[in-house]
Amino acid sequence: MLFNSPEFILFFLPVTLLVYLGIRYRVQKELAFFWLVLASLFFYGWWDPRYVLLIAGSIAANYLLGLRLIRVASKAVLGLGVCLNLGFLGYYKYANFFVDNLANLTGSGWEIDRIILPLAISFFTFQQISYLVDTYQGKVAEHRFIHYCLFVTFFPQLIAGPIVHHGEMLPQFTRGQILPDALSKGVTIFIIGLFKKVVIADGIAVYSTPCFDAAAQGTVLAFADAWVAALAYTFQLYFDFSGYSDMAIGLGLMFGIKLPQNFKSPYKANSIIEFWRLWHMTLSRFLRDYLYIPLGGNQRGSLRRYLNLLITMLLGGLWHGANWTFVVWGVMHGVMVALNHGWRFVFSGWRRAYGQGFPALGWLGRALTFVSVVFGWVYFRADDINTGNRVAFSMLGGNGFSIPEGMSVPLLTHITSWGGIVDAPSAIFYLLLLLICVWVLPNTLELVWEDQDSSGSQGQTSTLRWQPTIVWGLITGCFASAVIACFLVRDQLSQSEFLYFNF
Repeated sequence: MLFNSPEFILFFLPVTLLVYLGIRYRVQKELAFFWLVLASLFFYGWWDPRYVLLIAGSIAANYLLGLRLIRVASKAVLGLGVCLNLGFLGYYKYANFFVDNLANLTGSGWEIDRIILPLAISFFTFQQISYLVDTYQGKVAEHRFIHYCLFVTFFPQLIAGPIVHHGEMLPQFTRGQILPDALSKGVTIFIIGLFKKVVIADGIAVYSTPCFDAAAQGTVLAFADAWVAALAYTFQLYFDFSGYSDMAIGLGLMFGIKLPQNFKSPYKANSIIEFWRLWHMTLSRFLRDYLYIPLGGNQRGSLRRYLNLLITMLLGGLWHGANWTFVVWGVMHGVMVALNHGWRFVFSGWRRAYGQGFPALGWLGRALTFVSVVFGWVYFRADDINTGNRVAFSMLGGNGFSIPEGMSVPLLTHITSWGGIVDAPSAIFYLLLLLICVWVLPNTLELVWEDQDSSGSQGQTSTLRWQPTIVWGLITGCFASAVIACFLVRDQLSQSEFLYFNF
């Protein structure tokens, strides 16, 4: 079941919420939690009921390991739990990848049946690993089974995050209250996120998909085609993931839960280090706390620090999928993060002395970071490395330079005219509009959430901040109307999955 599907919006969500509120405030909290677990398992099993048995087995095993860790903080038990979870994830996500590459390397005919990747396995596995580590470190205060089930299965964050800690969510369920203000904010954030997904992300896909498909078939892309494809996917992924993150937080607020922010205008980052503090923030936190720091972090010298960064980003890339394209993407970001840290170390004195006096340097850093991220997304999106190479080669002008037909640049007569795979003028206008939006406008949570940690720029957005007024009601209604119009006009896209569901 998808957040952007009519069955979720019109049936599952209102029924689940109303029954939960009725049981919680008129019967008993624990029974309300049990209902929410059942509803979440139904939500998860909508794609394939067999998945329910899989996640139930994972929950049971990790709960028993957690019980043991509460009694005895044993490194052996923790190691067993981490290995079991990683083995579970490795089998379903990487077994085919490993066997196929081993067969190609050795020239043997080894093969195994295609293993279907269970939905959300990367997210609920990482979440349960963090639970075992937190339990071992004495950070888990209580260990009731129904609470643990709710921690793992809570449907707003089950499929694609955010990756939460036990202590972040369970106290809110047990002590929190669902206030009308939070409920109305949750609805507003959910609708804005739905607008981002259905109207913007699904709409921009028509510019990226044909070009990447053509490149996968061996077509030589024109310079403009390649850039349109790369930029379109850059914004498609941005608004798809941003939309999902908004919807997850909005749904959480409807149930009285503040989920951690997972997406905070990452294309405004002035460096690749800052980008990773703003993109998929809970995954970055997990990789830092449970991989980078255990590897030694920055405590064992500069060379080891850069190696740890590279390993962390490489494994972070591989976490996204069993494909060499994700390895390339992870290595690219590992190298960029290491170079960024090196740059900061070498030029730290100059930056302190002069950097604050040249605002243009911030915009230059933002542009450089953005272009670097765009090239990374090419391999993230490509079906294989050869496809990514074709697109990147064209973006660098390897196949010559071209501009769309009807657009003239008198001084650049050597640039050829280009018909293109997609409608170039409309694509370029739309992409420039989206670039202005992501670089200049405040994000959803800066407008709707009052939490200072979430906004980070309270003064700048105070005049636009959400209030329970007729004006904001009309704004929300306009977003909802645009979504409904897209449902009616291009029905096939109203059911499109979120891109991060594949990871």
